[in-house]
Amino acid sequence: MIDENRVEAGALSATGVPAERVLEEVRQLRASDAPTHGGRLFAYVYDPAVPGLDELAAAAHRESAHVNGLDPTAFPSLLAMENALVGAAGRVLGAGPGTTAPDVVGSVTSGGTESLILAVKTARDAHPEIAAPRIVVPSSAHAAFAKAAHYLRVALDVVPVSPETLRPDPAAMAAAIRPETVLVACSAPSYAHGVVDPVTEIAAAAAEAGVRCHVDACFGGWTLPYLRRLGEPVPPFDFAVPGVTSISVDLHKYAYAPKGVSVLLHRDATLRAPQYFAYADWPGYTMINPVIASTRSGGPIAAAYATVRHLGDDGYLRLAAITRDAVTGLADAVRAVDGLRLMAEPESTVVCFTATEGGPDLFVLVDELTARGWHTQPQLSYDGLPASVHLTVTAAVAPRVAEFGPDLTDAVAAAQAAGPVALPPELTALATSLTPDALTPELVAGLAAGLGMGGEPDGAPLPKRMAVVNTLLDAAPPALRERLLVEFVGLLQRPTW
Repeated sequence: MIDENRVEAGALSATGVPAERVLEEVRQLRASDAPTHGGRLFAYVYDPAVPGLDELAAAAHRESAHVNGLDPTAFPSLLAMENALVGAAGRVLGAGPGTTAPDVVGSVTSGGTESLILAVKTARDAHPEIAAPRIVVPSSAHAAFAKAAHYLRVALDVVPVSPETLRPDPAAMAAAIRPETVLVACSAPSYAHGVVDPVTEIAAAAAEAGVRCHVDACFGGWTLPYLRRLGEPVPPFDFAVPGVTSISVDLHKYAYAPKGVSVLLHRDATLRAPQYFAYADWPGYTMINPVIASTRSGGPIAAAYATVRHLGDDGYLRLAAITRDAVTGLADAVRAVDGLRLMAEPESTVVCFTATEGGPDLFVLVDELTARGWHTQPQLSYDGLPASVHLTVTAAVAPRVAEFGPDLTDAVAAAQAAGPVALPPELTALATSLTPDALTPELVAGLAAGLGMGGEPDGAPLPKRMAVVNTLLDAAPPALRERLLVEFVGLLQRPTW
């Protein structure tokens, strides 16, 4: 017999639930989320603080939510909007009539990860004669390249970045190219630190070797061109650079469209052709997909179209100026605090900082900032690079900049007073000696309990403060970090019956 109380706790109730009650449940669930508006969340969301934009995007989404991108002949509206978005992205990134890249084509995807997977897939499939294809990426490249390599069975050759410049050496990138290399990638900018890789030199090396070069501009592709127009010294990175064969840019980042819409551009249609998947060897409809998904809701595409049309070129230039000024203010706030230093001078929309010798424990600092209403993103140490704090800066942050400096000073003082996290000796020993294969469900459950994950009276699956968890992960080598994160997230993702 079904326990009605248990069913009531899940999505499938015994009887239908009135619409307003359902919406109220959603509002109650949302109350525990980080704030998506207001300029206090420095990761995951992109808020321009433009009045009425949310309502416009939601209305456009509603108009096309049930349109299916599977067949553009049945729904030509979606095809028209996709083509318009591709054209807009190409124009921003130095392509189109009157440029050196007049034949650029592209596709709309669900996000940057899908765009990068497709960039790798397209490069791989362009060379069916290569039995064991490889791609070359800097160590600062987005993790989605590693995901693409894993999914597509492509070897990943990683070139370290300089601890000083946070960029790869172009000569080292060139030296990593092998006869089996099908793609060389670089970032504009890198997500972690916000610096632009030496695209001109890397693209030239790839072209000399006869290899495609992809620029991952998912994060900054919609802001760097506008910052350049404002007089900022943005390095070359787009289709004006010879040898760049494809670029990805996310519209749900600094084009300020709702999640999830990205654009993958190729310099010409011949380069894009291997991206498509077609299949006719079955009795159903002939399948032809430019992207990974077959069925796609038109809602996100329509919302992106409405957003780009409404803001316009002048609107994006204005938002870039506001964001630039916010970046400057936040960077000044970091410089003013003893115990902190910038990882790099900002050249995009990222402020990234670390602790100096004798400075605060960064993971404790992140918790102190969270307690003061600032949601930042901790980044673990890696290959000689120290742990750091990442701030993704949007236009909505600008009115809050004056508040951040005093709160940062107070948070650093509180973190210094609290001292660094001291892991229990047994946890430290496990983190430094355990291999991923040695993790058992019982060991993971014990670690989770020791870290405060689960078991709270209110049923919260995560501890109120994350410094201990981050310290444990930081002590572990990357392979063990990955396994621990898989197990920890697996503990969180449990069905509500």
